[in-house]
Amino acid sequence: MSGLCLAQLKRGIIAPALAHIGLGGDAAVNLLAGTALVESGLAYTRQIHGPALGLWQMEPATHDDIWATFLPDVRLSLLRGAVLDLAAHWPARLAQLAGNLPYACAMARLKYYRAPEPLPAATDAAAMCRMWKGTYNSNLGAGAADARHVALFQQAIGA
Repeated sequence: MSGLCLAQLKRGIIAPALAHIGLGGDAAVNLLAGTALVESGLAYTRQIHGPALGLWQMEPATHDDIWATFLPDVRLSLLRGAVLDLAAHWPARLAQLAGNLPYACAMARLKYYRAPEPLPAATDAAAMCRMWKGTYNSNLGAGAADARHVALFQQAIGA
């Protein structure tokens, strides 16, 4: 399996997308790079035998819940507008998780933003892996906060 260049993804997609929505910084960029690496290997835009979409493998229900219960908050109007800036008019926003990398990255960042825990330090791969497992992959997900996944977050930090 081959995929995208992690360093180019970080600098060309993740960092600008997160800066655009006002939720950037080294910790966020590394966390989102690591999340894409563990979720899709930077190679898959559709989950095999599942509904998740994009490099960040976001489930449709998660995407729709963010739009239905989080972004309508009047206090988040600027954030909502910034995310809408990244979305194209076609195809539907849900379908864009597979092909619109800045939009998919922003939506994945919102999943973490909703969590009560602060982001881990920008260089703490183990803490990033634990946050991914607890917040993004969840206890029901197939991933684990193990040495293999920590190594992928370390790779993302170093890219």
